[in-house]
Amino acid sequence: MANKLIVSLSPHVHSGDSVQKNMYGVLIALIPALLVSLIYFGVGAAVVTLTSVVSCLFFEWVITKFILKREKTTILDGSAIITGVLLAFNVPSNLPVWIIVIGALVAIGIGKMTFGGLGCNPFNPALVGRVFLLISFPVQMTSWPKIGQVTSYLDAETGATPLALMKMAVHGDASALEQLPSSFDLFIGATGGSLGEVSALALLIGLLYMLWKKIITWHIPVSILATVFVFSGLMHMANPTLYASPAVHLFTGGLMLGAIFMATDYVTSPMTHKGMIIYGVAIGFLTVVIRNFGAYPEGMSFAILIMNAFTPLINNYCKPKRFGEVKKK
Repeated sequence: MANKLIVSLSPHVHSGDSVQKNMYGVLIALIPALLVSLIYFGVGAAVVTLTSVVSCLFFEWVITKFILKREKTTILDGSAIITGVLLAFNVPSNLPVWIIVIGALVAIGIGKMTFGGLGCNPFNPALVGRVFLLISFPVQMTSWPKIGQVTSYLDAETGATPLALMKMAVHGDASALEQLPSSFDLFIGATGGSLGEVSALALLIGLLYMLWKKIITWHIPVSILATVFVFSGLMHMANPTLYASPAVHLFTGGLMLGAIFMATDYVTSPMTHKGMIIYGVAIGFLTVVIRNFGAYPEGMSFAILIMNAFTPLINNYCKPKRFGEVKKK
């Protein structure tokens, strides 16, 4: 007798997962990086993060209530808070409040709500806001306060970041790579940069938490980090005076933050494991290319947004076979 697929009547067993639960799980995973940013940047980190989160919540409420005219608001599902935190993590700790508010409006209004809200946006909202600010306010977005100025905000002393030194080396400054901090300092975050990206250690703790809670899988972050390590390693072996070592690439800039918290966004990343690996490898490759040969020192944001656009194509290519489908001869 042939086996039959039997589906019982409801109620079915629920896994316990929900959008809200996973969103707040991501927020918990972001806590170590937030604490490190507060230790290193103090008042600036607090002002930027609070302004960004409040602005994102406000704009999502206004757009939902008065423009889309929906009775139910979505500000409590955690997605707007995550967008606010990630936007803050991608900007300097001395960014003026009015610029942060503009970034939040672009992230929520254009990056998210224009497409219908959570689940409909093709691009990561926080990155949409960050790239808009980078293009619109390049001076303010590339002014990096030095760590340790916990009581300073707008008047904080600034300095070159490791990514800037790497770019100087590519452009012919042979001594630039010698000025890079040690790998340990880069790992713990004792360097300048965007307030939430400086500590690779804190971000890796967040990754382990999300893997433990099964909020994300390993495929995207590991494929990105492995690709960056291999590709940058080959370039470093070819010319160590021109190209930085793989460890420097892994521990600097927005690589860890992007690989762990933004490339893994449910809405804008592929659905299958095969698709995730293709997506991650492409992001890693594009990041190294942009860092070494592009106009900007950092390439992670642009790489993720480019691959966000390719996600539907990857999903179509990696579409699983339907149950019971007969292969055509």
